[in-house]
Amino acid sequence: MTWKNLFTSSIGKKLLMSLTGLFLVIFLIIHVGVNACIFINDGGVTFNTAAHFMSHNWVIRIFEIGLFTGLILHIIQGLMIWKQNRAARPVKYTINAAAANSKWYSRSMGLLGTLLLFFLIIHISKFFVDTKIAMYTNGGANDATQNLFEEMKAEFQKWWVVVIYVIGVISLFWHLLHGFQSAFQTLGIRHKKYTPIIEIFGIGYSIIVCVLFVLMPISFYMGWIS
Repeated sequence: MTWKNLFTSSIGKKLLMSLTGLFLVIFLIIHVGVNACIFINDGGVTFNTAAHFMSHNWVIRIFEIGLFTGLILHIIQGLMIWKQNRAARPVKYTINAAAANSKWYSRSMGLLGTLLLFFLIIHISKFFVDTKIAMYTNGGANDATQNLFEEMKAEFQKWWVVVIYVIGVISLFWHLLHGFQSAFQTLGIRHKKYTPIIEIFGIGYSIIVCVLFVLMPISFYMGWIS
């Protein structure tokens, strides 16, 4: 397969979608692991230490470039596949038997992906962008004065921010539930012996990651973490 086919053909788009999706799945493990440090409930000491290391380490900074490249490609390919599927079926079937052939979240990846995109825009603008601005305006890469824990705590005192995060994480859960299994299937990793294991692992991964993510804003808002 040529590079052109990778971006234009149906198979190429799904392959790139799967690879970037799995890359983002790995990133989520790191992201939720660092953020879960807030549950130690030590006033944010452990979380701030971990967050400072992640935002100032040059290896992680290079990794960020790959992360955003993968994220952008994933979004673009997702939109292209959604548009392609819509164009292939301009008129709805008279008898819609989709529910008998697939899960509702498999058929709603366009909607779930859109909700997730809005959530990511808000998340990145509130935490990632502000962190980078502070890093470059308050002493550069050696600055360790920014208290990310307190910033997170302040944001999650707003009920509407908590609601947005809960909706975003719910969208992420269904997105992961379908995407995890679909990625392996697209890559040709499907076997009667191993596929059930992959499916169980995908369900477990989606539940654990999303429960941890959704507990963060709720715990701050309810005062469980101080």
